[in-house]
Amino acid sequence: MVAPVPVHPTPPPDQGRPLRRDPAFLRLWCGATLSGLATWALPFLLGFAVVDGTLGVGQLGVVLAARTVGFLAAVPVGGVLADRHSRRGTVLWSGLAATAATPLVVVGLGWSTTVTAIAAAVVGCGQGACRPAYQALTAEIVVEERRQRANAAMSLAVRGTTLAAPGLTAVLAALLDTPVLILGTALLWLGAALLPPRGTPAPPAPVGPRRSTSVVGEFLDGLREARRHPWFLAGLAALSAVIATGYSATGVILPLVSRDHYGGEFVLVAATTGFTLGALGFAVVVARWRPRSPGWASLFGLGLYGFAPLAMMLEAPPVAVVVAYVLAGVGIELFNVLWFTAIQREVEPRLLARVSSVDFLFSYGLAPVGLALITPAVAAGGVGSCVTSRR
Repeated sequence: MVAPVPVHPTPPPDQGRPLRRDPAFLRLWCGATLSGLATWALPFLLGFAVVDGTLGVGQLGVVLAARTVGFLAAVPVGGVLADRHSRRGTVLWSGLAATAATPLVVVGLGWSTTVTAIAAAVVGCGQGACRPAYQALTAEIVVEERRQRANAAMSLAVRGTTLAAPGLTAVLAALLDTPVLILGTALLWLGAALLPPRGTPAPPAPVGPRRSTSVVGEFLDGLREARRHPWFLAGLAALSAVIATGYSATGVILPLVSRDHYGGEFVLVAATTGFTLGALGFAVVVARWRPRSPGWASLFGLGLYGFAPLAMMLEAPPVAVVVAYVLAGVGIELFNVLWFTAIQREVEPRLLARVSSVDFLFSYGLAPVGLALITPAVAAGGVGSCVTSRR
């Protein structure tokens, strides 16, 4: 059995002002929230462009693929730059790049798919570069004994955005045109770039053998640091498997099951909403609950995701499918908060952004692979066989 996240003594109670009254953390939290909202909004709004005929379905696929490629290409580079220079500076410039590219997405709509795709790729680069930088900046701003609460608060913002943003966007879409709404995401990126404060830089590297100064060489330093922690490799492998397969089930199989076995969209909507509510509610719990063995608790949480495909495989009653997705949301939230906190605690501070980029690159990088493979698998073997393979 692979080693779980190391167990550490329960840290002392938080001291000083609460996080909700800490100006530096509030600025960081607001910036991360705006970044998450802007990341979520672009594909959703491009879907509106398909509905109103400005963008074709095939063109949408090209634009979203370009955005994903930009994200994955920028994640390792952003991790290296954040460790080499400044986490705050990396957040600033990545956010400004996404801000500048967003209007070009609008310019290309209905005129040039190439322009729209290139602009979307640059926005994706901004998204990818800021993710590891935000992760490392949290460790610079928040002291160790308060980081679990800080990570839970960050996740709470993401889940709240996922829950509330679709309805708010639909209301705004009734009042404003799609290009105007897309331009609004540029303002979100501007806030994400400018709001976060400067943290305490990581200590300089100890004197030793000369290290590579190339981006590839420094990223390999991050890989070597990741390999130094068996719990990280085990957790990353488990997370990658869940994202590549479990998210495929949610994105592709759940709509089919909802349509074919339950006669409509109710189960799809209820299950996805239940997932978000489960994650949102448990973020409040995990902000204060400190399990005695965080490694095993996080892996247990990740295992709860298995109830979602199991419920679909058994063609359980609709309420059981919804409950399974609520449990999946609870589990993924438990894993995420403990996982991020462990990385910030255990990884050498000067390599933190690079190791975080390894996390995002492998876990999120496999999500498109799972989505690409699930559709032909469903066509070849049917929904039941695909769900069974994920037991």
